[in-house]
Amino acid sequence: MFLLVIPVMASAALGALIFGSDAMSDSGVDADIQRALADQIPASRLFELRNLQEVQYGYGICGSYRAIGADDGYASFFYDTINHKIVRDVNAQAFTSNCSLSAICRDTQ
Repeated sequence: MFLLVIPVMASAALGALIFGSDAMSDSGVDADIQRALADQIPASRLFELRNLQEVQYGYGICGSYRAIGADDGYASFFYDTINHKIVRDVNAQAFTSNCSLSAICRDTQ
């Protein structure tokens, strides 16, 4: 009985650890993006993020954002996960070299 229960429990614990840490790191990146946006746009502290797409093997994230409660539409951004810097200018080299046109033109409704 122990030969079956212990390996199953160990596998379940390992799976929970792997998937739990992955979910935690994703929410941590969202918080980092929110902080970077708030640093550049001090009038608003909370932002809604959409269409997040990892690029450069996870070293960058492309997506769109808007301030919560604002009537404005969504704007595109590129977030460098290594240097923790955000680029909101769609004509900037960092944005154009990392975010494809499909990420910009995606439906944000």
